[in-house]
Amino acid sequence: MGVAYRILMPLFLGLLLLAAPSVAQVGENLGLINPNLASADELATVPALNRAAVEEILAGRPFLSMLAFHEIVEEHVSESAYDRVYGALWIPIDLNDVTNEEILLIPGVGNRMLHEFEEYRPYIALLQFHREIGKYVDDEELARLAQYVYVRIDLNSASQEEILSIPGVGPRMQHEFEEYRPYTAMAQFSREIGKYVDDEEVNRLARYVEIR
Repeated sequence: MGVAYRILMPLFLGLLLLAAPSVAQVGENLGLINPNLASADELATVPALNRAAVEEILAGRPFLSMLAFHEIVEEHVSESAYDRVYGALWIPIDLNDVTNEEILLIPGVGNRMLHEFEEYRPYIALLQFHREIGKYVDDEELARLAQYVYVRIDLNSASQEEILSIPGVGPRMQHEFEEYRPYTAMAQFSREIGKYVDDEEVNRLARYVEIR
């Protein structure tokens, strides 16, 4: 793409998305288990995961990236079984801050779709991902792919729906996110939300937010 396109397209998308209805910024979960939130019994239902893997996952969480989580999985699971594992178990990945290796771990994603994921960066909303990737796959496949990804939400303007789309956030924590607006720095977010959860959970939640 040309330089002018790369500069002007995010501005155009920003104006377009301002006029669009608010949508969640974490893809709708269609049944994936989040290893940071799952119980031991839930993890035990994942194909190809043995007891040792489940115990190591429980001991190592929270995982702040899919790559960190994959380091444990690859110790216990053969590469041929990755799709079975990640068809059931996944930590959502940040579309704007993710490695090629992490994208390629999504079942069914190869080098061609990896290119499309990268082509439309930076993503300013998940709606943009739906629109652009929807050029290449049908609605069912788009919904499947969307549950693997997210776009960080703006702490000062995010809707209730967007906040509640963060894995593990319910109405009580959604209220706390809003209570301390306006945020001027991520340190403020860590300090205020840290009144309710431990440092590890603050760090996990911080993966999904930013201040614009």
